[in-house]
Amino acid sequence: MANKEERIAGIIRKGITEIIMLELKNPHLGFVTIPEVKVSKDFSHAKVYVSFIKEEEIKEGMDVLEKSKGFIRSALAKRLDTRRVPEINFVLDEGFKKEAKITELLNKDKNK
Repeated sequence: MANKEERIAGIIRKGITEIIMLELKNPHLGFVTIPEVKVSKDFSHAKVYVSFIKEEEIKEGMDVLEKSKGFIRSALAKRLDTRRVPEINFVLDEGFKKEAKITELLNKDKNK
């Protein structure tokens, strides 16, 4: 069953990425990446982790994604072959920040 969840999560990730890049025409969005999608066991909810290149784009970008949730979900419905299209929840991914901070601390300790 986990295999099916991973497959559906991958399809959702690819679909949302294409929708944001090609169909969502909002200049306030900035450059956004989707590193991960987690789907609930019954496929009714999807947590879409997003990250932004520039920190000043985060608040406005998250607002744009929240306002575009309905459009993204309806466009995703055309790409999925499932009975139900999951509710989308956008979550800010802090992984890049944590990785940069750890690398900085390791380099700082290495230079001592």
